[in-house]
This record gives sequence, C-alpha cells and structure tokens, in this order.
Amino acid sequence: MSGALHELGVAAAARSIAARELSPVDLTEACLARIDALDPRLHAFITVTADLAIEQARAAEAEIVRRGPRGPLHGVPYALKDIYDTRGIRTTAHSALLADRVPDADAACHERLQAAGGVLLGKLATHEFATGGPAWDLPWPPAGNPWRLDRFPGGSSSGAAAAVAAGLAPYALGSDTGGSIRLPAGFSGLAGIKPTYGRVSKRGVLPLAWTLDTCGPLAWTVEDAALVLAAIAGHDPADPSTAALPVPDFCAALDRGVQGLRIGAVRHFYEADHRADDAAIAAMDASLDVLRGLGAEVVDVTLPPVDDYQACYRAIMMSEAYAIHAADLAATPGRYAAVTRFRLLPGALIGAAQYANALRFQRVLARRTRDALAGLDVLVTATTYGAAPVQAAMAPEGTFVKPPLTNPFNIAQLPAISVCNGFTADGMPLGMQIAGAPFDEATVLRVAHAYERATPWRAARPPLDGEGADAPQPMARPGAGVDRADLDRWRSRAAQAGLHLDDASLADLAASMPHVERLLARIPGGRDYASVPATVFRHDD
Repeated sequence: MSGALHELGVAAAARSIAARELSPVDLTEACLARIDALDPRLHAFITVTADLAIEQARAAEAEIVRRGPRGPLHGVPYALKDIYDTRGIRTTAHSALLADRVPDADAACHERLQAAGGVLLGKLATHEFATGGPAWDLPWPPAGNPWRLDRFPGGSSSGAAAAVAAGLAPYALGSDTGGSIRLPAGFSGLAGIKPTYGRVSKRGVLPLAWTLDTCGPLAWTVEDAALVLAAIAGHDPADPSTAALPVPDFCAALDRGVQGLRIGAVRHFYEADHRADDAAIAAMDASLDVLRGLGAEVVDVTLPPVDDYQACYRAIMMSEAYAIHAADLAATPGRYAAVTRFRLLPGALIGAAQYANALRFQRVLARRTRDALAGLDVLVTATTYGAAPVQAAMAPEGTFVKPPLTNPFNIAQLPAISVCNGFTADGMPLGMQIAGAPFDEATVLRVAHAYERATPWRAARPPLDGEGADAPQPMARPGAGVDRADLDRWRSRAAQAGLHLDDASLADLAASMPHVERLLARIPGGRDYASVPATVFRHDD
C-alpha cells in the first residue's frame, strides 16, 4: 500500500484490508478528516454520520481480524445520495419539504452495502428531489466541483461526484433517470455506471420517474464501480421493477481487453444533432483511436436524433414527477426551489394522450437503439458537450435547449458508463459513454476498463482550488421575463389542472411551457394501434 489514504479506491483499499496492511478504522478516520477539512467549501455532504462510521469501522476491523473480510467492500467507507432511505438517519432529498424526515427502514441498496460490511460516512447533496438544481434557494447550498470549486459537478448526483472526486469517500451511490450518474461522472472525472433498468432495486429510494429511475455507483475507477455494482445488483421481491436474473461476476472479464470486439460510434449525437466543444470532439476522436489501437473494430452508427430521445424523456419524466409531487405543488409551491417548479409544474399540463404517446414512443426508440447493437458489442458516444460550466451562470432552461447526451440510454433502458477521456486546456475533465445490450454490464465494464488502463487520466487528481460558492448566488429566476398576457393565459390552464399558483410560481410555469410544447410536438401521435406503451405488463418480464 502506498499513497495518501484518501486516494485509495475500493479495489486498492480492499486488497490492503484483506492483507492486514490497512485498518478500516484508519481509512474511515482519514475520510472523516478529509470531510472536516474540505466539505465547508465543497458542500458535498448534507449529513455526516461520523460516530456511526467509526462504530461500523471498528466492528468491521474486529470481524476481519477474527474471520477475514466478507468481501471486497468490508470495512470500506461509502456515502449515499440523500434520496436513499436510511433508518434513523434523515433523508431530505435536499428539500425544505423533507428537511426533518427520518425513515424507519433502509433502502435496499443500503441494506446490501451494510450486509457487505460497508461503513456509512453520511448522506450527500443532490438536486432537489433529484431534478431541481443547482439552486441556492434551498436549505443547503449546491455541491461544488473539486476540479474548480465554482464549476458544476454535474447533477443530480452532485454531492456523490464531488465527494468521490475530492477523496472524501472511496465510492458513493447515485441515481440516474436521465443521466444523473453519468453527467456528474463526466463533469467530475469519474467512472459512473447506470445499470440496466431492473438490475438494481430502487426500493427505499425517493422516486423521480418510476419508468426511468435507476440506481448505481460513482467511483474513481471502473474496477471500483464493478465491485460496488456487484454488491447492490440482484432481484428484490419487494421491488416489482427488478429482474429475476442471476448477477454475473462483473470483474471476471475486466482484464480480457477489447481485441476483436465491434464498437459502434454514435458521432452524430455530439457532432451534428448538437455540436460539442472542439475539446470534447477531439477527446472522442482520440478515444476511438485508443480503442482501435487496443484491437477493437470501430464503425459509425446512426441512431434517432438525440432530440427525439429528449422529447420522450421529458414527457415521461415530467408527467410521472408531477404525479408524485402534485399535492405539495398545489398546497405549498413556494417551499420548492424556483428551478424545481420550473421543471415539475409543466407535468400538470401534459395530457394523458401525450403521456401515453411518449410511452409508445419509448418502445419505438428503445427497439431502434437495441437493433443498432445487432452485431456490435457496445455503443460509444460523448457524455457531455464539453467541460463543466460555471455553476452560478447556468440557466434553468439550458437542459431544454441542449438535450443531455445521456437520455438515450435511459429511454432504451440500456446499461451505460461514463469514464474520463481527457481534460481541457484549463484542466477540466471530459467524459465518454459506453453503452451495451440489456443486462450486459460485464461487457460495458470490460471496454471501459480496457480504455481506462490504456490512458493516463487516472493519474490526475483534482486540485480543489478556485473560489467556491459559499454565498447565495444571484441566479436569474426562470420566469423573470414573462409578461402579464402570458401569465393570464397560463393561469387559466393551471386552474383547469387544479393549480392555483402565486405569480412567482405561475411565471416559472409560463417560462417552461414553450420549451415543453416544442418537445411534445416531436412525439408521434396518430392511430398506430400496434405501437404499444413501454410499460405494458408481460408475464415473461
């Protein structure tokens, strides 16, 4: 064992613990000291469970001395995005509405990590209810990016990315509905995997959109992510969305390389549909060259436009998220952040036919994406259009104007990982996505690991410099420019949906709806009776 303890990843820590070269207590204390020193500027944590962590670390150490480790996560600290329920420990979703909520049961993933002997460091910042952020009109500030503190760490698993990248925790669990694991991994220089829908239980995780939500890890290396995924994956009888399939050994094939594999490059997402920065395009070109040099065959693949996936995603997500939050949005809209209202309120005005057509379109897009994988092992594309932006300068409507490159693999329900594939001239990380066939996380991880091993990016660590965002930032309100005529028009529509909003909330809705209507117009309607919604029940599911 060598190097600072806070730089140890999961695999390295596990090997040192198993060899009795590293004490789980020492590792936990190093993480807690790092949290104490850096988190006042980084804001990755909402709740730090220091006493519990030391207690669990001591118990792990004693058991390992007596019997040896239960597995690779025994005695290794971790943290949870604050939408994972933890019995007796508050779970807030980074929202004033749940600031004092203390669950009486653990999320399934937390249960499995505890059974593996993990050490809980605490609960992590997110976007409000995994969608509303970054925002400064909430009880806790948004997390910063360790590579430059005023930059966006990605969302909504923002605290998870910040904590792992800064060495506050060896790994963390996030969630991914439209990219909320992979976007933070891309902006923060990590490995973050969204597994196949149904691979990991969502029981005890506060939902954003039932049809699309997935749970997965963020870690420093692909091997670390594989070890964590193996611990949390598997059927859960209490979660009807999980698949009753065996969980393979995700690490078994990691070192097999990519010789002979066929890789489909989805260039048009970031070169034509919406053009990425020159640095991101150059990094992708270089990454494809690396994969060719390792023996893979790379061919160009054309999928539906990224805007089609975005339209489908937004219609489904907003409809389902509004259903979850309808009562609170009607009763106390002012308790949500303005950007959360901007993203949730339009769900009230998406009609049943539009929602059903989006679910029908999801099946069409998923089939076309999976068909494109025929004869290929994985698909590869960029994770983001460039490096992380300055957080305080981000506009709430940005995600509508330039759709995330991550949405397609949520709509298609495929496993996808983001890995660091280079840096900009000013030292900010860039990311590459690798996606595979349903439940073939093993191949996705294998390709990602081969690329990671062949490139130097894991040698760089964040400097944690620059000015943070400790004080509330003067972000523009989403609805600041809405005129009175628009307010009156949307007031009537909102009232028909049972919403009686104050002018501020109404303006947020009015500002959002033109973007939403533009997206809804992309979703096919008509009377194609053979087009079946993606959520239709099948006995062989």
